[in-house]
Amino acid sequence: MGQSIYQYQLNKINGESTTLEEFKGKVLLIVNTASKCGLTPQYEGLEKLYREYKDKGLVVLGFPANEFAGQEPGSNSEIQEFCQMKFGIEFPMFGKVVVKGEGKHPLFDYLTKTKPEAKANSEGQLLKILKEKNLLSGGPQDIKWNFEKFLVNRKGVVVDRFNPDVTPDAKILKEAIEKELATSL
Repeated sequence: MGQSIYQYQLNKINGESTTLEEFKGKVLLIVNTASKCGLTPQYEGLEKLYREYKDKGLVVLGFPANEFAGQEPGSNSEIQEFCQMKFGIEFPMFGKVVVKGEGKHPLFDYLTKTKPEAKANSEGQLLKILKEKNLLSGGPQDIKWNFEKFLVNRKGVVVDRFNPDVTPDAKILKEAIEKELATSL
């Protein structure tokens, strides 16, 4: 496990190598995404959230992943084009990563170990449906599906985690973001 969320080597969606260092001092919402998922419309809400709060210090970070029913089969350039054409995505997108199982990216290993439980949508049925269809796998701390969200404060501490069916406009998510944005370094 790394000492800091900012040290992990990543690739931007255009292939450029980077770390999260450039986002130091910002509140981060890290989301594993997919283009061919029933939750894909969350891209629209994530972009809206980003535009609403970016001037206050929020950065949404998208990480395409293909671990859940093969719902992100495209190349990085195909994903980038899809996100821009369909949703006008301006928030930073990264190259495809593995977020669960063999080959899990160290960033997502760190996130899931640091915050092993996600807050649920009290009215959500997603986890029940996934269980009924035998699509839930892995341990209790593993990411359950596409669009799971990790909230990181301005100091780089993982402070919250939300199940995939907690939508970008959900009260519990927005309140958690606003709380972190109100805190200074």
